[in-house]
Amino acid sequence: MSPLSETLRRPRGVTAGIQRSVASWALPTLLLAFFMFYLLPTFFHGLWIPDETRYAQVSQEMLLTGNWAAPHFMGLRYFEKPAGGYWLIAIGQAIFGQNLFGVRIASALSLGLSVALAYLMAQRLWRDQRKSFTCAALYMSFGLIAGQAVYANLDPQFTLWVNLSLIALWFALGSATRRARLLSWALLGVACGMGFLTKGFLAFLLPVLIALPWMIWQRRVGELLRYGPLAIVMAVLVALPWALTVHLREPDFWRFFFWHEHIRRFAGDDAQHARPFWFYVPLLVVSSLPWALLLISSAKLAWQQRVQPKTAFLLMWLLLPLAFFSLSKGKLPTYIMPCLLPLALLMGQALIDALERGRTTLLRGNAVLNLGIGVLALAALAFLQLKKHPVYLNEPLHLTLLVLGLVAWVVANGVAVFKPMRYWLAPALGMLILVGLLPSAMPNSIVDNKMPDVFIAAHSQELAQAHTLLSNELGAASALAWHTKNPQVALYNTAGETKYGLGFDDAKDRQVSLDDIGAWMAQARQKGSVGVVMRVKSPEEQHEIDLLPKDGKRYQQGNVMIFVFDPT
Repeated sequence: MSPLSETLRRPRGVTAGIQRSVASWALPTLLLAFFMFYLLPTFFHGLWIPDETRYAQVSQEMLLTGNWAAPHFMGLRYFEKPAGGYWLIAIGQAIFGQNLFGVRIASALSLGLSVALAYLMAQRLWRDQRKSFTCAALYMSFGLIAGQAVYANLDPQFTLWVNLSLIALWFALGSATRRARLLSWALLGVACGMGFLTKGFLAFLLPVLIALPWMIWQRRVGELLRYGPLAIVMAVLVALPWALTVHLREPDFWRFFFWHEHIRRFAGDDAQHARPFWFYVPLLVVSSLPWALLLISSAKLAWQQRVQPKTAFLLMWLLLPLAFFSLSKGKLPTYIMPCLLPLALLMGQALIDALERGRTTLLRGNAVLNLGIGVLALAALAFLQLKKHPVYLNEPLHLTLLVLGLVAWVVANGVAVFKPMRYWLAPALGMLILVGLLPSAMPNSIVDNKMPDVFIAAHSQELAQAHTLLSNELGAASALAWHTKNPQVALYNTAGETKYGLGFDDAKDRQVSLDDIGAWMAQARQKGSVGVVMRVKSPEEQHEIDLLPKDGKRYQQGNVMIFVFDPT
């Protein structure tokens, strides 16, 4: 039996020597996994649209213009989020370069730190290195968490600040000294302030949503009233300088941000990404893969221990935000990421309980479920490639990477089926390998459709020399702006999420209609060459192509077309 499995199966009366033994390899193991599966994959696949190209371009524009207060998207006012999340992505590009790693390092670090917080919180709850490592490993290997670690988005950052605020709250409630209590409440306020700078008022709501009912249940409302103001003061000190600055520079920011991003998205009938109220229930199961079957035992154990303060706190942390997000009209899968850390803590406790009791049925059943998913995926891939419409056409590298990822998943869960007590952690390795390889294994049809920046990057030098840039789709336009470091891309017969910014008088010339494209092109070519990036997925977009001049250089890959028109 391996030292890892043997150590984790020791009885509850574990000695201090074994605790030190676990600590000696647990943190290095987590750190190695962070470098291998969170950092390394960020280099090897293009930026996904619409999110990654947008966040890359908005943060790059901060570096180019020096305007760190009011976010702008391709030179247009873009007030859907505060500036704080863009700051971290911009800092990543400033330090590591305006490249794939620089854009994604903020997400990888944010979720890597959340893994560390999972370890810290478990240690505070149970004082057991086995549980601390297990909870951190489970959290790190959740499919949604591992996938978002290599994706430039604001949700990993927001998840970090929410996790930090609630862990600081738990530390504050359990502090033995007044000094430790004050520091914890102050840290809670700082985390809330940073969360507000990342995604807005939700950063204040979630801690209150959990702290208030828990304090009422524990009859500690007086403590909340005494120390809560300190957290409020710290949050205000963090957020107020930027809030005042953006108000002075852009007086309409708060009206648009509050009503459009909060009220309308939560309750509006025309809310973006509208989903049914039960949307997050099956998503929670999928997000917890490769540990989905542990949901049953975790729920059973949590229900048995529900009167214990630590378990009640974790259940509130998991269920109350989940209920709140379910009430919202607008829903995205990443919104429930703040709920996954308490889920990992509850699952980690249940898994250690299963190991100590020798409950192989639970561990084997979870591995069998994963194994079945992997075998079905391989069978479906083989069927499509050999019998139906092939997913991969002359793409041996991409196909090989996908097969390797699925085989790693199958092998990892296969060994866990046959020896569940020895290789109980193998499903985590299978998930991390699969998620690490999957973005680079996408077929060209998906790359062309969802990662047009790969093709744009191949022609970026020629496009950067163009005097004027034009595009008919926001994802391609933002990729074009990022690669050429030129945010002034004219928008051809499109508006989308730039509609608000285009409504200002100083942006009237940024949009080109079908009727005006001929005259606009003639005028632009008098000033210099024109670079155009087009997405062609419909007859309407083909009509947009037909209205362009016929004398330009043309490059095409999938549904992405690049034109370079010489000056006249």
